[in-house]
Amino acid sequence: MLIKLNQFLDYLTNQRQLSTHTVNSYRRSITQLIETLNDDVNQWSDLRGDHIKSWIAVQRQQASEARSIGAKLSALRSFCQYMLAHEYISQDPCIGISAPKRGNPLPKNINVDDIHQLLNFDSDDPLAIRDRAMMELFYSSGLRLAELVDLNLTDISYPEQLVRVTGKGNKQRIVPVTKLALTWIDKWIKVRFDMIDSDETALFISKQRRRISHRSVQVRIKKWASEQHLNTTVHPHKLRHSFATHLLEGSGDLRAVQEMLGHNDLSTTQIYTQLDFGHLASVYDVAHPRAKSKKN
Repeated sequence: MLIKLNQFLDYLTNQRQLSTHTVNSYRRSITQLIETLNDDVNQWSDLRGDHIKSWIAVQRQQASEARSIGAKLSALRSFCQYMLAHEYISQDPCIGISAPKRGNPLPKNINVDDIHQLLNFDSDDPLAIRDRAMMELFYSSGLRLAELVDLNLTDISYPEQLVRVTGKGNKQRIVPVTKLALTWIDKWIKVRFDMIDSDETALFISKQRRRISHRSVQVRIKKWASEQHLNTTVHPHKLRHSFATHLLEGSGDLRAVQEMLGHNDLSTTQIYTQLDFGHLASVYDVAHPRAKSKKN
């Protein structure tokens, strides 16, 4: 079996002219497969899809990351395609086999000091007022980008300090709004009417006098992060994530955060929010009956 592998590696080096690093990576991946197969497969023509699935299962048991397993499977696919082209095997055993799905990496939240730095500006410029109002609302209420863009003037309730949000699946929820966010929304509405001469109902509008676009919101937030000298990229979802993280750290009430984020499943909120271990330990020490008991 190693003879065919060495021929393949020579092909990668001499004909495809891949780097030494890449060729060695292919060598390690396929050699690892050979070691896993043990005596079950004596020649490559005996290799079947079930063997490869078992190999992937072993990788997962060894806690290999999905990205790493995917790279190894990609190396094996190339090898099998090479052998099929040279008629060393009659069928490709990799067909129909998928690598484990990669988890979507969660965005890092912005710490509280950076949030204050981002929002610490004042201006008479209508667009700056609008931008401050949007960012305050993102962080105040944990809205998705689409939810903020879709807001209408009638969705804000000042006496109750609430916003009516239309989320995924056209489901509506009511979310609290901070007084500071409402203050800036009120400032925006006052200058908004000077920018528009139609019956546009959108809460946030662009210079084109119509509902602001998703892209415009992203660009403006990124601009303010730069102007406020933050050492991180800021986008709407990061503000939403920061809202959830800070609220959960402060309250420990996972279900309340779930309701405000508009998550149907509590497990989504558990994955979405990231509490540091120190905070979890402090909650445990305060809340658990045995943890609260005096130590002997």
